[in-house]
Amino acid sequence: MDETVYRGVAFTGFFIICLIAWVTGNKGQINKKTIAGSIFLAWSIGGMTFWFPWTRKALEWINSVLMSVLQASQKGSIFLFGPLAIGPGELLSDGTQSIGFVLALQVLPSVIFFSAIISLLYYLNIIQACVNGFAKFFHKSMALSGAESFSAAVSIFFGIESSLTIRNYLDRMSQSELLTLITCMMATVASTVMAVYVVALRDIFPQIAGHLISASIISIPCAVLISKLSLPQNESPQTPGSVSNDITEEAFANKSKDINTKKPTNVMVVLMEGGALGVKLAISIATLLIIVLGLQEVIDLILKLFPKISEQPISINRVFGWLVWPFTLLLGLKPEEWEMGSQILGSRFVETEVSAYFKLASVQSVQTQAFSLRSFTALTYSLCGFVHFASLGIFVGGLTAIVPSRAKEISILGIRGLWTAFLATLLTGCIAGALA
Repeated sequence: MDETVYRGVAFTGFFIICLIAWVTGNKGQINKKTIAGSIFLAWSIGGMTFWFPWTRKALEWINSVLMSVLQASQKGSIFLFGPLAIGPGELLSDGTQSIGFVLALQVLPSVIFFSAIISLLYYLNIIQACVNGFAKFFHKSMALSGAESFSAAVSIFFGIESSLTIRNYLDRMSQSELLTLITCMMATVASTVMAVYVVALRDIFPQIAGHLISASIISIPCAVLISKLSLPQNESPQTPGSVSNDITEEAFANKSKDINTKKPTNVMVVLMEGGALGVKLAISIATLLIIVLGLQEVIDLILKLFPKISEQPISINRVFGWLVWPFTLLLGLKPEEWEMGSQILGSRFVETEVSAYFKLASVQSVQTQAFSLRSFTALTYSLCGFVHFASLGIFVGGLTAIVPSRAKEISILGIRGLWTAFLATLLTGCIAGALA
């Protein structure tokens, strides 16, 4: 079949997923301006990403910058770990060969370095300026409340930390606003973790860094769209007005609930503190992978006791692959790509998107590639988000720690947020599948 047909499937799939979100939600009175604005914004950003030459050049420039930063971060790793820090096939300056791929020593150091760079940009008020710009834009284009707009903008750059920027409003936010906050956090990726995905796919998809940034931005209107279809705003928000007047003056200020109450004195202190946070993040990622993959293997050992299906043992990844199979079709993948695409999409719920990205890279790096470039791009965009059970615990736990009085509400909304974030990332994938 012609590629145009599959692009049409992805375009149609976008609106079918929206319908699924509404059917599985509260079916309340929706805000037409928010829905129309988020749809228009999502497709507009997608069109600019894939169709406009100047946007592609901008993404290529961003990609080049990020790849240069990654290469720079490798110098310190090589100094510490020698050939353990270089990827398969690479050589050190003295001709020493790599021993192969070691995730802990070739990927996680990039997280530490990126964390330090992000802290520096934060110290120089560059991150704040970007967040303020996005927040005002989201407020006007999608008719969101001030708190929603600001937290959505912060989600482009940070993970659970985005909730801290509006901590003084969390106890007054409606359930609809809280769901939007949770969905945005889970449907996007933190800039510090993005380095992991770039390392996973850079050899197969040279422009991956620019596309991951694009995917994270597109995911915001998609997350807003899905969350507002699932749980519409039926009451007046606490922060309906201008973002700059309501929130930004205090959002980035150090308060008593912050870990750090003193402003760093100089750039080196900033880099050291940012690197220290990166170390914690890298350890958290490693710990998460060890625990989750270990538990997965235990469950798979139990499932192997059951009769085989299609001459293959049952595994938890196969089960989730079967569950997401219909959604794989809506991304516009070709029939021969459905099974592998479903397994990769389903594996993210347990193994996290880190493992899913590396699995996607492995099946695409062989001589007979598993996916066409368009399908590969659609899957890359669909996986761009913290849509897994571990993140559910992290985000729910983090929010309840900030507002313990709403722990029950947040726990319930967190489960729904995993569902809405999954649908939101699929919308991002549909846009890529239709336009790439």
